[in-house]
Amino acid sequence: MGKMGIALQLYTLRGEAEADFRGMLRKVAELGFEGVEFAGYGGVPAEEMNALLQELGLRAVGGHVGLQRLQSGLQGEIDYLKAIGGKYIICPYVSPDTNEEGWKSVIAELQAYGEEVRRQGLAFGYHNHEFEFEAKLGPSLIFDAIFESTSPETLLVEMDVCWVMRGGQDPLAYIRKYAGRLPLIHLKDFKYEGDGVQTLELGQGIVPLNDVIEAASETGVEWLIVEQDHCQNPPLVSVANSLNWLKRHDVQQA
Repeated sequence: MGKMGIALQLYTLRGEAEADFRGMLRKVAELGFEGVEFAGYGGVPAEEMNALLQELGLRAVGGHVGLQRLQSGLQGEIDYLKAIGGKYIICPYVSPDTNEEGWKSVIAELQAYGEEVRRQGLAFGYHNHEFEFEAKLGPSLIFDAIFESTSPETLLVEMDVCWVMRGGQDPLAYIRKYAGRLPLIHLKDFKYEGDGVQTLELGQGIVPLNDVIEAASETGVEWLIVEQDHCQNPPLVSVANSLNWLKRHDVQQA
């Protein structure tokens, strides 16, 4: 199995980040994560953030940047990420209430943002939820339509395997389908609960994680990014348990 980086999506620790962003990063480093994917920067200036990451031995994988911020402050996001040594700017969400014309407009925007991000030496991607697999845009599922309508060089895939399954699709098939365009995977476990889902620590739910990790390795994924939307234990305990699960299953960091 090829080695991949293991990172943490910091949205999981949003409470800890709000209370003490710098202290939260120190705890993430102490747990043994190699990298972090940001969901905001806690007001920390880029130069200070870069120094802190270097001190802690943490790599900046990239950052989630909402559509509104992409529209109003793309250059600032590019400048910040470059300053901290990151690579990937990811659009994390589009409203599930978006209609067909709205999706067409958003997809055109994503292509344009990707072209500009790439021109400035970074990479741009889109992160899915379940609803992109529950409706169509033309003959294709919305998820597929997004990537059929954009170029592989300008819009990459950040695949959340939990939400692929929740959308009724096979994450292994989708990993293989987007091989070469898929540098980042959100590694997340869950179980069905009533009409919804409960996100869980790795190994406690129904996602075929070992198969996902093997497929990711075979298809050139660079980073496995641990994320848990809602934790049943204190979030730092949950992410530590998930990282320990990966270690017990011989997933070695790059």
